[in-house]
Amino acid sequence: MSSRDAFHLAVEANLDLVKIAPQANPPVCRIMDYGKYRFEQAKREKENKKNQKVIEVKETRLSLNIDTHDFETKVNQTRKFLMAGNRVKVSIRFRGREMAHSQLGLGIMERFAQSCADIATVEKPSKMEGRSMIMFMSAKPAPATKQ
Repeated sequence: MSSRDAFHLAVEANLDLVKIAPQANPPVCRIMDYGKYRFEQAKREKENKKNQKVIEVKETRLSLNIDTHDFETKVNQTRKFLMAGNRVKVSIRFRGREMAHSQLGLGIMERFAQSCADIATVEKPSKMEGRSMIMFMSAKPAPATKQ
């Protein structure tokens, strides 16, 4: 029907004429209460936002000459982060002459990844970025149970 006729129908029904697909030929319109439609749409968006889980990126910083107990403490803390569903950024900052021994940092990163291998997967393997070596880990997906 023509847009003029549709508009008259909308006015008679005390509703709004809303273009659904303005790029179509001819444009597709709908007669509805636009205020109610916007309210329900906002309500749905709010509900969806409430249900979604925000994944944070937590950071664990290691040093090149880390002791075994400190290393285990960092592993345990990272396990807590992963169990909570967060991603973890593991980083080693090289200072001064430590830059010449990046292979030692690579060894520490591999040992760290092995320590968390049962609950985590390495998303991005360790690589040098400036004076830091960075690796990203995320929790392994839960195994599917048969029902």
